[in-house]
Amino acid sequence: MMTSVFQVALGGALGASARYGVNLGAARMFGPAFPWATLTVNLAGSFLMGLLVAVLGRDSAWAPFLLTGLLGGFTTFSAFSLDAVALWQKGQGGMAALYVGASVILSLAALVAGLSMGRVA
Repeated sequence: MMTSVFQVALGGALGASARYGVNLGAARMFGPAFPWATLTVNLAGSFLMGLLVAVLGRDSAWAPFLLTGLLGGFTTFSAFSLDAVALWQKGQGGMAALYVGASVILSLAALVAGLSMGRVA
């Protein structure tokens, strides 16, 4: 049996390759005017994360390969979605809202900061 690190690495390589394929396909089908590929992988990844967690559980022997590796390489948005819903389901609605708001706003701010720093260099 593969070690967890190897499972994550293999799943990540497959997930990233699948995302690249979606990027190429969406660009060919729809053009660059809207980020269809990102929307597609975020929705598909979140759906698959929910389905796999419901069927297998978070502590399954397949979790490192499928959840962290494959879906993590495909889209990290699925992990974000799972964490937010898990907080909500635990009755921590305020914490879930804080997590979602902070993740979106601070991630956008971090991206802008990185762009600014990169353009100065």
